[in-house]
Amino acid sequence: MATSDGWYLIGPLVAVVVVGFLGTVFWRMGLQWTGDEDPERPRGRRGGRAILDTGDDYGLLGPAAIADDPELADDIRGLLADAGIRATYAHRRDGRVLILVFAEELEEARRLVGGSPAL
Repeated sequence: MATSDGWYLIGPLVAVVVVGFLGTVFWRMGLQWTGDEDPERPRGRRGGRAILDTGDDYGLLGPAAIADDPELADDIRGLLADAGIRATYAHRRDGRVLILVFAEELEEARRLVGGSPAL
């Protein structure tokens, strides 16, 4: 086939049309490029759809107490372990530490901790 017929342009033209169509679909769905961020918006809440939420969701666990110091969080966790309550902790962005227990043990854990500021 001779190159003067113009058939060799069909493949790249179809590719450009498909990429343009997909770009339009994604743009309409709200999936935007990350480079066009607005500095006025609060961090963590951008336009479009959020795939990963940055909120404080710990699934089956609930916060029993909060501590300013990781050593204090370990002491509280040890106290709960002595009572037979499984506990773990999570570090918050503000530097404080949450002591997390399962929901069915949450009230008992809060009673045991007592002097700690419970949530």
